[in-house]
Amino acid sequence: MSVPKFFEFFEAFLKVVDDGNLHAAKDVRNQIAREMALTESDLSEMLPSGKQRTFDNRVAWARTYLDKAGLIETPQRGKYRITDAGRAALKSGAKIDLNYLEKSEEFRAFHDIATQGSFTEKVEEKDESPLEVLESAYKQVTATLASQLMDEVMKLTPFEFERLVVKLLLKMGYGSGIDGAGLVTQASNDGGIDGVIKEDQLGFSQIYIQAKQWAVDQTVGKPEIQKFVGALQGQQAQKGLFITTAKFSSGALQYANNLLGVKVVLVDGTALMKLMIKHGVGVSIEQVYEVKKIDSDFFAEEL
Repeated sequence: MSVPKFFEFFEAFLKVVDDGNLHAAKDVRNQIAREMALTESDLSEMLPSGKQRTFDNRVAWARTYLDKAGLIETPQRGKYRITDAGRAALKSGAKIDLNYLEKSEEFRAFHDIATQGSFTEKVEEKDESPLEVLESAYKQVTATLASQLMDEVMKLTPFEFERLVVKLLLKMGYGSGIDGAGLVTQASNDGGIDGVIKEDQLGFSQIYIQAKQWAVDQTVGKPEIQKFVGALQGQQAQKGLFITTAKFSSGALQYANNLLGVKVVLVDGTALMKLMIKHGVGVSIEQVYEVKKIDSDFFAEEL
């Protein structure tokens, strides 16, 4: 047999973790392989890139979808556990497929973002070129990665989140070449400032940071930005970065845009995930594909 499709692993995954205990990713994969009687030949099948087993990739995608549907949870990094909803799914006797997962409102929201509608239907209806299909698939993978990345960020402690923000800014090139360019302030005496990035060797220019690890569906309003501006004034600072996992209200955005004498940049959860992915913070490269085309100039020359 060939390696099952990723959605064909849903039920097997749930059965493996049905005991309610925490299970490591490797143990889950091994147990699924045994339960589904996959052969060594099946397990040795590689993705076209040759850099990852097809089985590992598809089980990982199954895990992501089950997690987004609330059928499993990840209370610790790399360890999974079934939820009450997952047990109910198994007991229902229903076929656990994409249609079943669509019953979850959170999954529907995730799936709409990840696939931008139905990826298969989109290709058929618009008769996309192979390159357009590849680009659509890339957007789908990136959207899924951003969602997974946010899940991990929300598991950090507030202090770890502040350190993450400082690391991101350093990775983006701020404070480049300066010893001790970035620091996280003491929680007990931060005066409304969570971190500082030095922009020049002598410290004439600094960026002051406020980092709010709020639920993604929360909204940071104008009062929070006003408090931050007050903290900047207390430091006689002219540059501030307010970064959050949540979103900003229109009032907060308008207030920040109309400030005089001080520059405050607002970065919401969506922008934060994009920056982390772009600058390789908390993510690693899994596959690299080169898309080449005919060099017309080469063949136009006299050979």
